[in-house]
Amino acid sequence: MRECSVAAVDLGAESGRVMRVSLADGRLHTQEIHRFANTPVRGAGTLCWDAPRLFAEIRQGLCHAAARGSLSGIGVDTWGVDFALLDEQDHLLENPFHHRDRRTDGMMEEAFQRMPREEIFERTGIQFLPINTLYQVLSLAIHRPEILQRARTFLTMPDLFHFWLTGRKACEYTNATTTQLYDARAGGWSQPLLAAIDMTTALFPEVVAPGTPLGAMLPAIAGEMEGLAGTPVIAPACHDTASAVAGTPLGSKRSAYISSGTWSLVGVEVPRPLITPQTFAGNFTNEGGVDGTTRLLKNVMGLWLLQECRRAWTAGGASYSYDDLEQRAGVARPFAAFVHPNAPEFLPPGDMPGRLRAYGARTGQRFPEDPGAVTRYLLEGLALQYRHTLRELETCLGWQVDAIYVVGGGSKNRLLCQMTANATGLPVVAGPVEATALGNAIVQMKALGTIASLAEGREIVRKSFPQVAFTPRDCGAWDEAAVRWECFRLPSRPPHSSPPLTGRRTC
Repeated sequence: MRECSVAAVDLGAESGRVMRVSLADGRLHTQEIHRFANTPVRGAGTLCWDAPRLFAEIRQGLCHAAARGSLSGIGVDTWGVDFALLDEQDHLLENPFHHRDRRTDGMMEEAFQRMPREEIFERTGIQFLPINTLYQVLSLAIHRPEILQRARTFLTMPDLFHFWLTGRKACEYTNATTTQLYDARAGGWSQPLLAAIDMTTALFPEVVAPGTPLGAMLPAIAGEMEGLAGTPVIAPACHDTASAVAGTPLGSKRSAYISSGTWSLVGVEVPRPLITPQTFAGNFTNEGGVDGTTRLLKNVMGLWLLQECRRAWTAGGASYSYDDLEQRAGVARPFAAFVHPNAPEFLPPGDMPGRLRAYGARTGQRFPEDPGAVTRYLLEGLALQYRHTLRELETCLGWQVDAIYVVGGGSKNRLLCQMTANATGLPVVAGPVEATALGNAIVQMKALGTIASLAEGREIVRKSFPQVAFTPRDCGAWDEAAVRWECFRLPSRPPHSSPPLTGRRTC
């Protein structure tokens, strides 16, 4: 095992960073070289990503990373579903739309008129969310066909940045699968599905596996950044959750993961897509993983609600750190109100405290104004949603999960991790926080021959970074809370009209 260093560029919905990840003495070491805000821009009533500014930040971070010593590779991961369109001169037609933009309203129903919902799932294995690329593209086909007529290339967000670095057009597999345009059974872009939404496969480049070398940095780009000429650019697992799962030191094949951030991705790693009536009914998704694996999971709204509340409180003149909110939540009264984070009204950005009050009125609850109490209700709602999702997942799999591994920013929230253990009755292992950057680096190092396998990379992660274990407590109280939470999840249903989500496990 030789030593090397790579640059892992990790872009999230709130911020981006360039991490220098080094392998030395059998351990991985991380340095955050450059962090920057990822703030969407509004114009003409739409919400977009500022792709050129993000690329300028990436270049700046790579310059700083190279100044710390030579790099053996560079790879970019980002969130999924969003994309860019290039014209015949390879110019960006417009800034990529943000998945929370309202232009996809009604597009799921329109898609089902063109191809039945069941057939879309049978082909793609992907859960139905209005943010999916399928519905974004369909919106363009209906409302802005002139843009598609000018387009010559479709690239997802990390593919765009790789193209700008190397000049090579390719769509990396793990991110391509999130589009709901990729055929999970046959492999490759789904021609029948694209035809149904008036799209042509000519726009879509080849799909490459994670770990594919894309080429050296373009001379024109490398010339602006000392020390980077000739540095290979390698497609990691370009979907950030795929990288996070690659960087998670799972304890067994029956361990679940939660990649916790703006979104929470709750799932397991399986050897092949599980496309069944059960996964269709449960709205689970089969996204590509590393080394031919599949990430069977479900999206949960995650810490988005708390992030938006905090933004609103700050705008109102009351600024709270996440640590402060966690401390306040820790002493707030438990189970005083119940929130379902996946309620559709919470998806768009905006006045989240106001939406919570409206949600409370709709469900017959009173939500307080105290930020600590609000934080507690949101965290409890997340933990109960995790419980519900894992129960559904176990039904689809036919076996029980033995532990939960929480990675990402949410792994630092000890209160949420303990609530997750309590709600599920399962041991929770938290960390590493930087699982996404580590997974990005592991795939690069595997491509470079520095690490032999994904299993070896995960073992190195386990040895390199501390993890915190949480043992379930107060499970009876959480079982009772789950019954009440379930009633508020479907407020039109009479209380206790169907079996409650009681726990099978005991503390």
